[in-house]
Amino acid sequence: MDKPINKKRARGKLSRDRIETSAFEVIEREGLSGFSMRKLAQALGCEAMSIYHHYPSQAHLFEALVDRLIGELEIPPRDLPWRQRVRNVLHGYRAMARKYPAFVPFIVTYRMNSPKCLKWLDGVIGLFEDGGFGRERSARLFRAVGYYLMGAILDETAGYARGPSSVTKVDDEQLRSDFPNVAAAGPYFAPSEFDKTFEMGLEMMLDEMGLEVAGNGHAGLSGAGQKP
Repeated sequence: MDKPINKKRARGKLSRDRIETSAFEVIEREGLSGFSMRKLAQALGCEAMSIYHHYPSQAHLFEALVDRLIGELEIPPRDLPWRQRVRNVLHGYRAMARKYPAFVPFIVTYRMNSPKCLKWLDGVIGLFEDGGFGRERSARLFRAVGYYLMGAILDETAGYARGPSSVTKVDDEQLRSDFPNVAAAGPYFAPSEFDKTFEMGLEMMLDEMGLEVAGNGHAGLSGAGQKP
């Protein structure tokens, strides 16, 4: 049941910054399905209508939340090695997403078309073009790496990290007896192993990209991020 709004809790004039900060707090506490503008108003100590003066709808608010997170990401400068630039972009996005696990399912499936998001996307796609792959190949590599990144993020925040999903239970003894490969792999699936596994997959992809560029007669991708 929603708690009555305590207007005394309102602290100063509402601002977009305050609303967005509180929205993240409510989402992380209540989950996406539990979020509502009314609950946000309670957290802010105001009427919901006051929020609508800043954001006409929840969709407008969520767009602003995405813009806020993406706007904090940086495109590494071109004087860095190309591989390092790619690593920095992926690490930055992954760190941002893991900071807001409840909001992750929204942001990784959200098609970003606002100017702020398009600017970031344009920079990342340009980064792949700097690798010397050509327009079409750069676009496809951008998408392929995105599949890997988004899948890893969902698994680490909303998937495997949350524990078993099925109601049928298998105890450790049966696991070792009937499903020995799963039992043996288990320790490497632990959250403490996420980073190592992610880095392994990332380096394999970057190695393959380097081989492709070298096979096309271009300079290796370990050098500065200029077009060969």
